[in-house]
Parts: sequence; C-alpha cells; structure tokens
Amino acid sequence: MELYTPVLYLGALAAGFAIFSVAISYFTGPKRYNRARLDSYECGIDPTPQPYGGGRFPVKYYTVAMTFIIFDVEIMFLVPWAIYFDELAWFGLFAVFLFLFNITLAYVYEWRRGGLDWD
Repeated sequence: MELYTPVLYLGALAAGFAIFSVAISYFTGPKRYNRARLDSYECGIDPTPQPYGGGRFPVKYYTVAMTFIIFDVEIMFLVPWAIYFDELAWFGLFAVFLFLFNITLAYVYEWRRGGLDWD
C-alpha cells in the first residue's frame, strides 16, 4: 500500500483543486445575466436560427469528425512504433503494415461511399 500513497495524495490534491475551483468561481463570478450573455456566440456573427428542438446536423459532419479521430489514433499508434523500430524487427514491421492496411481499407471505403465529398 505504501507504493500507492503518492498516487492517492496526488488524486486527492487534484480533486481538492477541482472542487475548490468550482466553489470559488461560484462566489467570485458575475451574478447578472442578460439575453446577450446567455445567447450563443459565433465569432461575432448573429447565430443561425435553429428550429425548435435543436435541429439536425448533416451526417457528413459526423463522418468528417470520425475520420479526424481515426487519423489521430493512427498517429498515436505509429509514434511509439517509430521510436522502437529497431527492437521490434520484422514482427513490428508486419504489425504496422497490417494496421496501415486496415486503416487504408476504411479510408478507401469511406472515399468510395462519398463521405469525403464537400458538396
């Protein structure tokens, strides 16, 4: 249990800081709200009107977001492989080629289905 004591102290310190930050912002933050303050902000442009219930976003929005996440995860897996390239030898090379092949298949599938068209 002695090995976990510093981790528990750090967790308690982080939780205490989070609780303190939320509590102090309640006491020191502004209390006056008006319509302009509660309205959404879109870079100085008047917000686009949304139908009652929030409206619907196009599916392409989610497709592009998922593509971004896929490529972020791909890079996250390739960086450690590049660092330990010499130690992994042929197994590491085969594993990365298999991984890149799977990612490429998903990318080609999305491309052929029109998920990357911007019209």
